[in-house]
Amino acid sequence: MKDVSFVDRLFVGLAMASFVVATEERPDCPKLCVCEIRPWFSPSSVYMEAQTVDCNDLGLFSVPERLPLGTQVLLLQTNNVVKIDKPLDYLANITEIDLSQNNLSSISDVHLGNLPQLMSLHLEENWIRELPDRSLAEVANLQELYMNHNLIAYISPMAFQGLSNLVRLHLNSNKLEAIKREWFDPMRNLEILMIGENPILSIDDMNFQPLSNLRSLVLTRMNLSQLPDDALTGLDNLESISFYDNIFPEVPHSALKNAKNLKFLDLNKNPISRIQRGDFVDMLHLKELGINSMPELVSIDSFALNNLPELTKIEATNNPKLSYIHPNAFYKLPRLETLMLNGNALSALHRITVESLPNLREVSMHSNPIRCDCVVRWMNMNKTNLRFMEPDSLFCVEPPEYEGQHVRQVHFREMMEICLPLISPESMPGQIKVKNGSSVSLHCRAYAEPEPDIYWITPSGTRVQPNTVSEKFYMHPEGTFDIYDITEKEAGLYTCVAHNLVGADLKSVSVEVNGYFPQPANGSLNVIIETVETNSILISWKANRGTLAPNIKWYTGSDPSQPTTAFTTRVPSDIQVYNLTHLSPATLYKVCVDVGSIHYNHDTKCVNVTTKGLELAAKDTEKWDTAVITVFGNASPRLQLTLEEATGMHSPFFTKLWVSGKGLPSGVNVKATVINVSDNAF
Repeated sequence: MKDVSFVDRLFVGLAMASFVVATEERPDCPKLCVCEIRPWFSPSSVYMEAQTVDCNDLGLFSVPERLPLGTQVLLLQTNNVVKIDKPLDYLANITEIDLSQNNLSSISDVHLGNLPQLMSLHLEENWIRELPDRSLAEVANLQELYMNHNLIAYISPMAFQGLSNLVRLHLNSNKLEAIKREWFDPMRNLEILMIGENPILSIDDMNFQPLSNLRSLVLTRMNLSQLPDDALTGLDNLESISFYDNIFPEVPHSALKNAKNLKFLDLNKNPISRIQRGDFVDMLHLKELGINSMPELVSIDSFALNNLPELTKIEATNNPKLSYIHPNAFYKLPRLETLMLNGNALSALHRITVESLPNLREVSMHSNPIRCDCVVRWMNMNKTNLRFMEPDSLFCVEPPEYEGQHVRQVHFREMMEICLPLISPESMPGQIKVKNGSSVSLHCRAYAEPEPDIYWITPSGTRVQPNTVSEKFYMHPEGTFDIYDITEKEAGLYTCVAHNLVGADLKSVSVEVNGYFPQPANGSLNVIIETVETNSILISWKANRGTLAPNIKWYTGSDPSQPTTAFTTRVPSDIQVYNLTHLSPATLYKVCVDVGSIHYNHDTKCVNVTTKGLELAAKDTEKWDTAVITVFGNASPRLQLTLEEATGMHSPFFTKLWVSGKGLPSGVNVKATVINVSDNAF
């Protein structure tokens, strides 16, 4: 083991010799600098070992008088150089110069000389204010120019004349207010342009037309709110574009149509509220889409991503209001493999959504407020080969009996096959303040099985159905409610109702116009007993407009030997008649109607009424349509009204009722019906 072969000794000796040659002090190496061989990659990613002179961070006020003739890479970063007086054209092999983080204030102070081999020039983080004509024409073979984080406010139309070989140009974080097409005429071979974080006032049509070879365009943090339809015309080879952290209210789909070879699209951190059908039309080569960290994104609507045959990955993460993905949001995406949806406000992901993606391999749904009911039942049925990323962070938030449990540990048989709608609280705020003459969109989305229908109730009590045409209102099929040309007449409380055959949910938002919100008219709440039967009581009430959804409570307590039974239900604000059925004969009931306002004021009226005795039952026949609630002891604090029969009543008008019981005896059946007699819907 002590013997070492001659070959081994030779290799060790050569290695040590090469190290000494590479690191030993050279007589022509500037004082304090380091001269050595280092790895280097060309702009086209070709690897080579380059003679490097490293004079970084030495406090130098000028370039060293004399540099080694064989220098290929010169590093002068983080010094105090204000001017380059003497050309460096004696460095025949120089390929890269880094002058970033110095005190250069004018490009005319940078006299590099004729450097035919120079490929990369770094001038980041200096104090350069403008680029005059032919600023760097003497380095005609330059391929990479980095001028980020300067103070450039003006670029001459002929500034880049002579740089026909440039392939990468970085102008991020300057003071530019406009982009001129003339800049790019000399740079027909440019492949990468980064011009983000400039206070650009607008982008014009044909701005980038000369850049037919451009592959990557970065337009980040420029306060862009719109993009002209022909802004990207001429970019026939564009593969990647970033609009990160702008202020687009919607996807600039008309402009994107011209980028037909786009593969990577970054829309992250824009205040886009909806991803809609047609947003990504004709993007046949798109591979990855980023719609992360969008503060206003509420929903991905039906067929929003349609016919994207090469799309493999969607990232829609960390969107605090994203609470709804339509079951048919993704259509004809045959190659989609990865769906990232973590960190949103999603209560569910519909089974149909997953089944429409034949090549889907992995889904990220963790860190969402999952509601473990029928909509997510498919996750635990072992009928999918999907891999859920970070399953240990996938928890149930609702219903209360499953709160805190891992979603995939709740057996699918414990979840109902049908369930009532739930409007996400993140989908719309409780209050909106707008100016006179403006427009606003209110977004309402709900998951349920069967899929719910949605309508809106205006402050005047008008019921607005999907696709209803009005001068002031329009409701989209997905649930978005648009209000146009707002005046004080449109101020008030707007209520969204989502309902299916199981039940319904409702949520209200107050719209304040120029500080005005209508106050409830003076007047008390009136509760009227319309009819009394053996097993039913029909009540009606009159409340002021603009009030919140009423709560109705009824209970018995006449017999001290029997436990008190109490029920509470909530109905939409446009409903003013309610039928309690399947009650006990000859029993005293106390019925209360409670109507609140956005100012937290409540008006409550109660009436005592006794149902008819059995001797009158044979004379009368109950004529009201009914919905059935079955209460099983104290097992569930919230019960649903389910439709038993609705003769003569269209399902869109049948409404959800949250019903809660206190001290309920087991096996009690209670019927309650909302009778739609309101004529103010249309």
